[in-house]
Amino acid sequence: MNVLKTEIEGLLIIEPTVYGDDRGYFFESFSKRDFAAAAGEVEFVQDNESRSSYGVIRGLHFQKPPHSQAKLVRVIKGRVLDVAVDMRPDSPTFGRHVAVELTEDNHRQVFIPKGFAHGFSVLSEEAVFQYKCDAYYAPQSEGGVAWDDPDLAIDWKIPKEDAVLSGKDERHPRLRDIVHNIK
Repeated sequence: MNVLKTEIEGLLIIEPTVYGDDRGYFFESFSKRDFAAAAGEVEFVQDNESRSSYGVIRGLHFQKPPHSQAKLVRVIKGRVLDVAVDMRPDSPTFGRHVAVELTEDNHRQVFIPKGFAHGFSVLSEEAVFQYKCDAYYAPQSEGGVAWDDPDLAIDWKIPKEDAVLSGKDERHPRLRDIVHNIK
């Protein structure tokens, strides 16, 4: 696998080695040994999957300590723009984000360490999105950041009028309004 570092410390793009022939393809989507060599020891405890239609934006979500989650995300079907926002208060890249296109064809994965908000927009007609988490969901610790926070200036690659959000995701505050509550 090829591991690409991003401009934000700890946030990694992982490109698996894909073996293809006239029958199709094969690749290891996860190897604990190889992943640990690239990102350090992470004990994933739960796998999640979602299916969404074009224009859906899920996020930006995070879990507050002590229930923070690291995630390893990928697309099984379709195409999404995956976004991770650094919310680590002491980080030199606090408030910055990285956006990566994940597709069923490029097989890329993104490792999102603890301390990030995460979301994605669906760019294809439909997308199936899968992610591993290193901590269980704790509803009392959930938080979110406004997907359209002007300070973050995320280009979701979806026209605003086509964006489809949950009621909860429509009401998240701006990052500047929750900064004191994320430790």
